Amino acid sequence: MARLLGVEIPNDKRIEASLPYIFGIGRKTSARILDEAGVDKDIRTGELTDDQLGRIANAITGGSVMIEGDLRRELQGHLKRLTSINCYRGYRHRRGLPVRGQRTSTNARTRKGRRKTVGVIRK
Repeated sequence: MARLLGVEIPNDKRIEASLPYIFGIGRKTSARILDEAGVDKDIRTGELTDDQLGRIANAITGGSVMIEGDLRRELQGHLKRLTSINCYRGYRHRRGLPVRGQRTSTNARTRKGRRKTVGVIRK
C-alpha cells in the first residue's frame, strides 16, 4: 500500500478513488488535487512514481484542504463549543440523542442504541 501523508491508500484502485481514504478528502476534492498536481486520474496508485506522490502531497498541504488530525480537532472543538454554551444542539449531543430534529419515539436506534424491550413475557 502507498503511504501518503501518514495514511495508507490502496494500490489496486485508481488514484482518484484512493485519495478519499484520507479523512477530509472526497471525490471532488481528489479530482481538484490531481488536476493541481498534474497527475492522470486513471493511473493506479501502485503505478505512481515518487515524484508524482510528492506532487500530490504538495498539492494537498499547499492548498486550503484540512485533513486528518487537524480536521478532527476542529470538529471536536465545534462540538465542545456547542456543549459548553448549553445550546439545544449541544444538549442533544451531550445526551446522545438525534441532533437535527428527527423523532425519538421510534427510529432513533443509531443515536440511542439498542435497549431491552419491556413487555409481557408469554409462555
